[in-house]
Amino acid sequence: MLNIDSADPARQVRFYAAAFGWEVTYSDDSYGMVEGDGIKIGFGKVEGFRPAQWPDENGAKRFHLGLQVDDLDEATARLCAIGASRPEFQPGAGRWRVLLDPDGQPFCLSPRPAAMS
Repeated sequence: MLNIDSADPARQVRFYAAAFGWEVTYSDDSYGMVEGDGIKIGFGKVEGFRPAQWPDENGAKRFHLGLQVDDLDEATARLCAIGASRPEFQPGAGRWRVLLDPDGQPFCLSPRPAAMS
């Protein structure tokens, strides 16, 4: 299980449940949890929460989720429609894409590797 600090756990679980197609298994003002594919992610409220800055010029980023997708453009559009945003700075020359979740926490999208024959 992974626990992530949050300004608004209820908003975060709604976003990630929709992003992953998972189930919200708990949600209130102080804590929320999503589950799917044998994985649990919890979001705990932290007063005065400030997300890591993007780009991470001072080495303050604590972690980020990396999600593999079939189509970068489609996934970007779908995730932005449900609350993500796309920052201007995009490293990697198009090989991956950085988005910010509703709390402003960065996460990455990368193409899913082709299935092995």
